[in-house]
Amino acid sequence: MLKKIVTSAVFAGVGAGVLAALLQLALVVPLIMEAELFESGARVHFPEGGSPQSDRGAPSVWEEPLRHIYTVGFSAVTFTAYAFLMIAGFLLAERFGHEVTTRRGLFWGLCGGLAVVIAPAISMPPELPGAIGAEVGPRQAWYLSCVVLTLIGLSQIGLGTRARYMMTAPVFLLAPHLIGAPHLDTYFGVAPPELASEFVARVMGVALISWTLLGLFAAYFWTRPEET
Repeated sequence: MLKKIVTSAVFAGVGAGVLAALLQLALVVPLIMEAELFESGARVHFPEGGSPQSDRGAPSVWEEPLRHIYTVGFSAVTFTAYAFLMIAGFLLAERFGHEVTTRRGLFWGLCGGLAVVIAPAISMPPELPGAIGAEVGPRQAWYLSCVVLTLIGLSQIGLGTRARYMMTAPVFLLAPHLIGAPHLDTYFGVAPPELASEFVARVMGVALISWTLLGLFAAYFWTRPEET
């Protein structure tokens, strides 16, 4: 059993992590590199006494290959850790009589993306380099509580069989947003708002695709017959 847990998590995590990194390099990293130009002052948007326009375009990702190799490695390690958590969820679900299939794995992955990225982004969206936010400690605490409460709410919808689970699930899903994420009283930012909105949209899109792939891969390797 231990061998099955480890191999399923490693294969699923590395596979999903590498694909997620490639998506990030194609869709997200160029926006980060473009925002860094505004952060450093190489480009200026809304200059004093000038036109509210600035050049569009990011440096090539091939200018810093070592940096992006680290991105691929970090993504593989991170998604492997997520895969271990997902496999642990599979074990728990099976103990309660729920069959794990590749189709359900897709659903699990989608729920993971919703809990880890989409739900927190509702009240605390991803920020580009150069953006100034509230203190890190309270933001981290709120993020973790949002992820946990969202997972509880989604599990009650997906695994619960009684009406009371359906009644309490919205409470868990809405609680972190009703409490509210930590924010400053003013807006700060040096990058164009169009760049920031595109960044948020791409981060959430890549996250959903990556997490769905993770759920599919994890379920596939978990349900494969063990070699004798």
